[in-house]
Amino acid sequence: MSGSSLDGLDICYAQYEEVRGKWSAQILQAECIPYNDEWQRNLSFASQQNVPQFLRLHTTYGRYIGETVQSFIDKYELSHKVHFVASHGHTVWHEPQANTSFQLGDGASIAAVLGLPVINDLRAMDVALGGQGAPIVPIGDKMLFGDYEMWLNVGGIANITLRKADGSDMAFDICVANQALNNLAQKAGKPYDENGILAAGGQLMQAELGSLRDAEYYKQTGPKSLSNEQAIGFVSEFIDNDNYSIEDRLHTIVHFIALQIEQSISANLSDEECSGKKILVTGGGAFNTFLMDVLKKKLVEKGIEVVVPEAQIIAYKEALVMGLIGALRWREETNVLSEITGASRSSISGAYWMGA
Repeated sequence: MSGSSLDGLDICYAQYEEVRGKWSAQILQAECIPYNDEWQRNLSFASQQNVPQFLRLHTTYGRYIGETVQSFIDKYELSHKVHFVASHGHTVWHEPQANTSFQLGDGASIAAVLGLPVINDLRAMDVALGGQGAPIVPIGDKMLFGDYEMWLNVGGIANITLRKADGSDMAFDICVANQALNNLAQKAGKPYDENGILAAGGQLMQAELGSLRDAEYYKQTGPKSLSNEQAIGFVSEFIDNDNYSIEDRLHTIVHFIALQIEQSISANLSDEECSGKKILVTGGGAFNTFLMDVLKKKLVEKGIEVVVPEAQIIAYKEALVMGLIGALRWREETNVLSEITGASRSSISGAYWMGA
């Protein structure tokens, strides 16, 4: 899995088990392989390449994924233990209204390098069926983390899954998250704002906070999703405004993210549906202590308990779910839900490449 925060390639070796329709999973090994400056640059500007450059990057990145996974297999002595590789790739274009979404990282190249079966292109079928193609993690929320009623991922983009009173689930992208926070931290010479220390030292700019929430997207109901460009574009003028201190901008963005999360819940669930419920928070933002403190204060008023799990689940839940989606594709079972994405039907999604 490669997320919009561009910190690196998340790899996890996991074991999945299904007994009478109930799924469980265990992460046995996991690691984030950081991107070097060249790969960060390549992925950041991929959508601006001409066609020949883009196609070369697609196959080169596929080979990079394959080589990196092979190094992971060698490091943890996993040869002859891996049944298949499920690769999300890196989203470089997302335009579901035009039935188009593209995840960089050629599956054939991954399979050729590894000599293993590869399942990738996990969003394409849903988008072809008129769906948003996102979020696709909710099937993992439902099957692997079903003890909760709400699931929040705070990655480059924040997205949420909510269980309604009738037992059905809904999910959608909320707003930009770590993309904006990391962008601001890098202006201060840091890769990210560790524990939200910089943000905690800033002041809330109330007027600017109100302006940040003006985008029409935030008023739409789901299903809906954001491209990386859209998400960061809504706040780019503010985060690039050097008339404000970096600390004040970080502080205000943290409050913006927490407020959008709270409003997304309030707009879709009644107070009765919220009271006494637990929300599982994963993704890099869950490590941001200040963001979590601000979020807890907003949600405790609604009777919602914020649960931050062990570090391995925080960091690798999305990679774990991509493996589940791959396992369901392997078994030719539904792995993308139309009730979440708005597609004309649920689907068995993913391209299958024979590696040997």
